[in-house]
Amino acid sequence: MVGAGGIGCELLKNLVLTGFGEIHIVDLDTIDLSNLNRQFLFRQEHIKKSKALVAKESAAKFNPHIKLEAHHANIKDPQFNIEWFQGFNIVFNALDNLDARRHVNKMCLAADVPLIESGTTGFNGQVQVIVKVSSPISSSSDSNAYKVRGKRNVMIAIRKRRRKPSLVGEELPVHVRTTLRLETINADDPQVRCSGRAKTRRLSSITRKTQKMVSRHRGMPNAMAHIFTAKEIKSLRKESQALNSIRQSMGSDDFARKVFDKVFKDDVNRLRSMEDMWKIRKPPTALDFDGLSKAAEGISTSMAQQDQTVWTEAENFAVFCDSLKRLSTRLQKKQAQDTEAAAPSVLTFDKDDEDTLDFVTASANLRSIIFGIEMRSKFVIKQMAGNIIPAIATTNAMTAGLCVLQAFKVMREDLNRAKMVFLERSGARVINSDTLKPPNPNCSVCGIMQSRLIVDPTRATLNDLVQDVLKTQLGYGDEFSINNEVGTLYDPDLDDNLSKKFSDLGVKADSFLTVIDDDEENPRVNLSLSISEKSLPEDSKPVQVPDKLHIARKPKVVPASTTNGDTNGHAEPTGTKRKRSLEEDPLQEPKRGKMQMNFNTDGFLINDVVIADDSTDGAIVIDDD
Repeated sequence: MVGAGGIGCELLKNLVLTGFGEIHIVDLDTIDLSNLNRQFLFRQEHIKKSKALVAKESAAKFNPHIKLEAHHANIKDPQFNIEWFQGFNIVFNALDNLDARRHVNKMCLAADVPLIESGTTGFNGQVQVIVKVSSPISSSSDSNAYKVRGKRNVMIAIRKRRRKPSLVGEELPVHVRTTLRLETINADDPQVRCSGRAKTRRLSSITRKTQKMVSRHRGMPNAMAHIFTAKEIKSLRKESQALNSIRQSMGSDDFARKVFDKVFKDDVNRLRSMEDMWKIRKPPTALDFDGLSKAAEGISTSMAQQDQTVWTEAENFAVFCDSLKRLSTRLQKKQAQDTEAAAPSVLTFDKDDEDTLDFVTASANLRSIIFGIEMRSKFVIKQMAGNIIPAIATTNAMTAGLCVLQAFKVMREDLNRAKMVFLERSGARVINSDTLKPPNPNCSVCGIMQSRLIVDPTRATLNDLVQDVLKTQLGYGDEFSINNEVGTLYDPDLDDNLSKKFSDLGVKADSFLTVIDDDEENPRVNLSLSISEKSLPEDSKPVQVPDKLHIARKPKVVPASTTNGDTNGHAEPTGTKRKRSLEEDPLQEPKRGKMQMNFNTDGFLINDVVIADDSTDGAIVIDDD
């Protein structure tokens, strides 16, 4: 069981009482005061202690005849490798963040171990059975597409905020323009260290990407006409140099001034220079670092603890400078510990992290001052930025119970009866279920084919994988790429890594490689390879795929028909309406009520929820066949 929080406490109690013989609990968190109202295995005296260890002690009292093991650790730690997952009959996810869910999901698929996924948000809940091949993985539902689209829209909103556009339909061209400009600048930047040959390959890659993007968005207004003008390239190069100067000043006395002037002065003045934008609305007002610095003299940053009051302009400035100093110190310490193979360290926002919350609060309020928007208290901004939704103990208890019911079916190998189950409250609580669906070949996540890759770490190079396995054995063409957690290791325009050993590229046991077929006519589904290290005979290939693979092709998308009422593309006489009967279409179910789609904060879909019609007697039926 991964996660010992709201769902985890209820789930562990159920597993113990229903007689599961050996249960391992993994959680890296400690108990907080705010947990006690719904995580009933914990008490006041347990605050600051490990959730996993305390949950084990408390649950053991319910049934002394079972074996409980607690791991106060991160499920992404190396000790929890594929072999470790293979030691279990079933895995339960009771996590509250999408990244860890996806990791457990990936490991269970690689280990071929069934996973029971669950999640709650307010009155809504979801339980999903995930078994290799016979059902989609957790990220495959339409909810994940919603999550990805949401992230992209947030990024577009940030860009829009910087330049204050007025047209919603402008979003896509802006996104395309920004991508192309940045790639062009990076390729031509004299600070980029690359050989002439590598530079030529990079530019040709940009040209191909540009052509694809332009052809994909033909018919747009003249948004693409001035992408590569010399004036814009010069302007973007200047901005790139300014950002590099800011990064290099981190830790110095001028760091706060440089960040402040860039965001709250220079960018604002650039906006003001677009005169047509401010003919019918009030222009923004740039802020002055020296003036605010003088006004903030004598202000103690301890006032940042006052989260219910709205800070003054000078107080926001003081908190901005102080929090920026704290964050830059933290980042420098993390970067000093980075290894060459690891991705560069970054800091991410967390509503429970005082440093990041102070920075976001002060920055948001300073930005509000610029545009004449009402400032908010730290408490309100925490709610807005953290997207806080109340946790409800009853929802957790019901979801945990449904997890165990579905687990019984998996343990009995009765997958035909296993379901995806959704909780939704609309007047009366409703429980709805759906049958398991096969992976969607068009989905870049659930459409992935899983396999192992055996690697001799002393001999194997990336070229062995490309030539011997992918091209010769599996029949890939020239257009494909190989990626890992850090980034792209190989594509047709990036072959510098071919001679390098896997160890030099940071590819080791229990890591993953994803092969993406870029063939435009008939691409294969993505291939995910879990790495197993093993000494192989000298006369054998140093990289081998143990399974006989047949990688499916992605189905071609058939354009939607505009014919009257027939989704199969067969025209019917205009003006006629014909309903299929159950005899003609046995898959069609009778309509039982209205349908509603909902998403939780972790991007999971609380979907196809039946809301009882007014004509019903209000009874709630759990379809657990």
